[in-house]
Parts: sequence; structure tokens; C-alpha cells
Amino acid sequence: MRDSVGNLLADGDSVVLVKDLKVKGAGQTLKRGTVIRSIRLTGDEQEIDCRYEGIKGLVLRAEFVKKN
Repeated sequence: MRDSVGNLLADGDSVVLVKDLKVKGAGQTLKRGTVIRSIRLTGDEQEIDCRYEGIKGLVLRAEFVKKN
């Protein structure tokens, strides 16, 4: 799986958001530049499973992150 600029991603990597993202159901927005630690790759080529403070079950698309 590759991030928005083509870097290879692996389980446990840290990523940075490249765009502000509204989180459905959580009522908050993750801002550009937010660091997400310890990602997990899923079976889907474009989806990344991750955790962030106060948001359970957060799934991000690889096109919106860049490897830190």
C-alpha cells in the first residue's frame, strides 16, 4: 500500500494527514498535519485502520495521508 506521495506503508508506521477531514459520527474534524501513530493495514488496498484520541474504529484512506 502506498501513501499520497508514493511511499510504501507498513503496519506500525506513523502518518500525517495532508487534508482536513470531517469524521462521520464523531462530530469533529481532524486537521491537516495531525500525526496518527501505529497504523494497521487492512485487506483493502486504500484503507488504513488507526486509532486517535476519542475516536474508535477510525479508518482513513491512503490518499489523505503521507508517511511521517
